[in-house]
Amino acid sequence: MSKVSCSRSLDVEAARVWELLADPHNLPRWWPETVRVESVEGGAGGRRGRFTQVFETDRGTPVRADYRVTGSTQPRRLVWEQQIEGTPFEKFLRRALLEMRISDEGTATTVTLEGRRDLRGLSRLGAPIMSRATRRTLNQALDGIERALVVSPAGDGG
Repeated sequence: MSKVSCSRSLDVEAARVWELLADPHNLPRWWPETVRVESVEGGAGGRRGRFTQVFETDRGTPVRADYRVTGSTQPRRLVWEQQIEGTPFEKFLRRALLEMRISDEGTATTVTLEGRRDLRGLSRLGAPIMSRATRRTLNQALDGIERALVVSPAGDGG
């Protein structure tokens, strides 16, 4: 299983970070290419919650990805597992997880996003490419979190 982790320190309270990350409805605010979230079941950050992320490819094609919350330690850790079986992702993925960790550092909060992908069959040969793509996506997600929580709409911070 390939594992990629990216972190960022933000000048924002940990509780605000948790509030953003724990509610799947907020995904369009911070996760790249996400258009909307559907079929949310369970409370924000609640274990055994489920949701469907709808995102668009570069060509504008909508793609649906179903997730379930497999781990939650409020307000510090959240794990989402993508439901692979019976989807187009099944052709190249055996398993996909996203773990989000939040830690206080005095006045700042460190957000760590960790993507774990278990590739299927010959797709394993593309592990380095998948790792680079995952790192790029995680960094874009951290950019989105920072925009949502730190940068004001006027662009002057806070």
